[in-house]
Amino acid sequence: MLIPFETIKTLPQETVNNLIHEYLLTKVDDINFESLDSNAIDAAINQCKKALESGLLMVEYGEEDESISIRHTDEITKSSF
Repeated sequence: MLIPFETIKTLPQETVNNLIHEYLLTKVDDINFESLDSNAIDAAINQCKKALESGLLMVEYGEEDESISIRHTDEITKSSF
């Protein structure tokens, strides 16, 4: 089930940031966020928020395993076929 951005905006900011942080960790190979400065992390989080707002990224709730994750719209479209 896809969760609309309007619903995501109602969540506590810390929750949204943690979800985005988890998404970013899955997209980064061999880089430890602790080695990056906070400005780089903040910039990446803001970029993800903009992508969520524009619909390029979407939040998906997996009913079977009760998981929540951010996915690129291309991934969602491909897995639908």
